[in-house]
Order: sequence, then C-alpha cells, then structure tokens
Amino acid sequence: MKLIVGLGNPGEQYQFTPHNIGFLAIDLIAKQCKVEVRNRQCRALTARAVIGSEQVLLAKPETFMNLSGLSVRELTTEYEVRPEFDLIVIQDELDFALGTVRIHTRRSSAGHNGIESIIGALGTQDFLRIRIGVAPERKVGDGATYLLAPMRKPELAIVNGMLDTAEEAVKVILKEGPAAAMNRFNRKPDEQ
Repeated sequence: MKLIVGLGNPGEQYQFTPHNIGFLAIDLIAKQCKVEVRNRQCRALTARAVIGSEQVLLAKPETFMNLSGLSVRELTTEYEVRPEFDLIVIQDELDFALGTVRIHTRRSSAGHNGIESIIGALGTQDFLRIRIGVAPERKVGDGATYLLAPMRKPELAIVNGMLDTAEEAVKVILKEGPAAAMNRFNRKPDEQ
C-alpha cells in the first residue's frame, strides 16, 4: 500500500488558498481514479484507489497543517507504510515560483510547518515530497497571510496546470519509480 498525503487545512474558508495545494492535488487524483476522499480514519479524510498496479490510500489530514504529522503517523502505523518507500507527501512551497513542481526526498522541512510536523512525528525526513510552488509574482508582505488568503483567478488558472503536473508526477513515481520522476519533473522549463 502506498500512502499519498496532500497537506492543507480543513474548512471551506481555506479551500482555494495556496496552503491547500496538497488537498487540491489529492482531490484531482481522486477524481481521476473515480473515488471520493470522504472516509474518516486516523484523523484524515481518505479514499482507496489503484494507480497503475499499485494500491494507494489518498489522505487529507483534518488536523490542520501544523499538526499534519499526527495523522500521517497514525496512517503509516495503521497501514504498515514504510515512509522511505511508500509515502508521498504533496505540499505547497513558498520558496518556488507559482507554476513550479519539484520532487525531493531526504530534505529538511525548509520552514514548512506541515513537513516539520511529519518529520517530527515519523522521526525521519526520508520520504518523497512533491513540492508545488506558490510564490506570487507580486511582492506580498506577510507570507503566512498570503498562504491563507484565497487565490485570484489568474493564479487559479496556473494552479490547474500545476495540479495536472503533480498528478502526472504521482503516476510516474508509482509506475517508473522516484528517480525517473525526479529526472523528468525537476528540470528547468528551458530544459524540458
């Protein structure tokens, strides 16, 4: 069983904010798999699906971003998921420009509270992450306020493309492996 976790905050007011990119990605993957992420377990909304030949559990923690690790630890225990092989976390990344998608493993949290919580709860940073850039073109004052504010229409148009890329990255990871996915998706736009 592979565990694919999208990070975000529960609640309608956060639905289309930059900090909820992970939730939006899980929703898109679920839609493509024709499942609904609505089962409540281990402090998360979940759905089972099959991608390629892999059984996957899609999850959206209901613990709020800063406590995501509580849910992820419970899910990894319940499903005997080995983080270094079977966990994929989809997160927003304020250090990357809007439109950027990168795949990484064995990295620090880089100040992302949800990732920090997961690293603390699992006792390892050795898990795969799909980092989706949300940094705005315009200068914003407080990053935390920006992350929790609804995105504008032009930003949402870019986000739709990023979510498609993240969904494709998950498929490549599961079918061809993390190295192939990193090689394909971690290139600069002029290299692709």
